[in-house]
Amino acid sequence: MLDALPLIILAVLCVALAMSAIRIVPQARAYNIERFGRYTRTLGPGLNFLIPGVDRVNTRFDLREHVFSSRPQPVITEDNLVVNIDTVLYYQITEPKAAAYEVANYIQAIDQLTVTTLRNVIGSMDLERTLTSREEINTRLRGVLDDTTGKWGIRVNRVEIKAIDPPPTIKEAMEKQMRADRDKRAAILHAEGERQARILKAEGARQQAILEAQGDQQAAILRADGEAQAVERVFQAVHANNADAKLLAYKYLETLPQLANGEGNTFWVIPGEFTEAVKNVSHAFAGEAVRSRPSTEKDEDAGVDGPARIAGPEPSELSASERAAVDAAEAARQAVEDARDDVRRAGVAGVRGPEAAPRPREEGEG
Repeated sequence: MLDALPLIILAVLCVALAMSAIRIVPQARAYNIERFGRYTRTLGPGLNFLIPGVDRVNTRFDLREHVFSSRPQPVITEDNLVVNIDTVLYYQITEPKAAAYEVANYIQAIDQLTVTTLRNVIGSMDLERTLTSREEINTRLRGVLDDTTGKWGIRVNRVEIKAIDPPPTIKEAMEKQMRADRDKRAAILHAEGERQARILKAEGARQQAILEAQGDQQAAILRADGEAQAVERVFQAVHANNADAKLLAYKYLETLPQLANGEGNTFWVIPGEFTEAVKNVSHAFAGEAVRSRPSTEKDEDAGVDGPARIAGPEPSELSASERAAVDAAEAARQAVEDARDDVRRAGVAGVRGPEAAPRPREEGEG
């Protein structure tokens, strides 16, 4: 048992030396190796062998992209306003040897470089430009950081400004300004809407008036055409049927009440042809009874302007219906005579002037 103990110790030492001589590097990792305190090589992913007691691993780096968020930093703008800016950096180690031996603490170095570069960039801008020029600030920051960190074996892929916080008083003033701008735009849009509405209403009223006028015009034309066709048809019917004087005189008498019923007619004028119409009506009513001796002669006692008196047979020679027709004709003639006397006395409608005296009746005039 005592003889086997040295062999066991030797085996354990060999296993320990073998384990220290083997290094397995994970993917996207890099190990810097020093030999007697001097950099010799960088181990890549996979199985690597070292000389036990001679080589050692100095630094281990993760080659994946990293995110670094800095604390809010106070920055003075060109118009002497202090704003707090928070940035985010995306960087990646490309050369592990430079990252280990060119800079002592690359995280702190990047942070301080970002702050100084940001103050230089923001110091040349006013507040309004700072708030609206984030893309420009990001581009300038990335350019400066990438140039400086390149010799450190670090590549800055992207720089983003996470927040820009102006002072509370500036925020309040900006809110008031934005509120005023929104109210102004709202008022302008409301005025434009009313203007467009009025224009559209005016256009609609114009189109309506035009269409109504065209409609009235077409209606008037159609009514005129209808009346013309009606008159033409009546004229053709009268001539085709050879209407006699009886029908015409009867229609003439039917029209007279319509003249008297017009608006504003407080009096109306008896035309001179009325007596001829009465004679025709008298002939119409009593024509069959007096056909053997129909004649009209002027009253011997009537004047020149007096109406003609219808002469017919004696009343004893007529039947009851014929006598009623003659009486009606005589009553109509007497009514016309009375109306003409009233017109002459009043001097109405130009027959006599208002100041003219009534014509004295001649002897024998009814």
